[in-house]
Amino acid sequence: MSLTLIIILGILVIAALYATLIYSNLVRLKQTVAKAWSNIDVALKQRHDELPKLLALCKRYMQHEQEALTRVVEARGAVLAAQHTGDMRGLGLAETELRAGLDRLLALAEHHPELQADRALQQLAQRIAQLDDTIADRRELYNDSVNLNNMRLEQVPDVFIARLFQFRPAELLEFRDGRTDVDIAKLFA
Repeated sequence: MSLTLIIILGILVIAALYATLIYSNLVRLKQTVAKAWSNIDVALKQRHDELPKLLALCKRYMQHEQEALTRVVEARGAVLAAQHTGDMRGLGLAETELRAGLDRLLALAEHHPELQADRALQQLAQRIAQLDDTIADRRELYNDSVNLNNMRLEQVPDVFIARLFQFRPAELLEFRDGRTDVDIAKLFA
């Protein structure tokens, strides 16, 4: 074998190993994004499992507040639909609506002394608040993973391997700042 052929084969082997390393790192990042999403999904499902209990409890005391109850039910349905289809933008919008609806519902509940005194409501509200905090923490980790994944997909030489094997960027999960102070006086006007 000639020295030139050995050098060419050596370069090809090194290039193949380097491409394999890049591919493996891209797969790892893709799986990190999937794992981070799975963690959010678990917390979302746990919170959504608590919502029917909260709504049932509020319905007993708040028959004249059907609009607030309906808003939460509709938003919950939109969140579940977006989760099912993997639509991150739709999920972010639906979650924003759900959070606003929950804030309004809990604010209305504060003006029902018998409901406010109900221990089950207090426990459910606390559980939902804890799950909201968990979702926020996990969303931050998810979005960090997505950013890292998407950056690597655009960097040279990773971009060549990513395009060759059709790696796609992931979508950030963003919630609009729908949490605002509820004007209680306006609700009862």
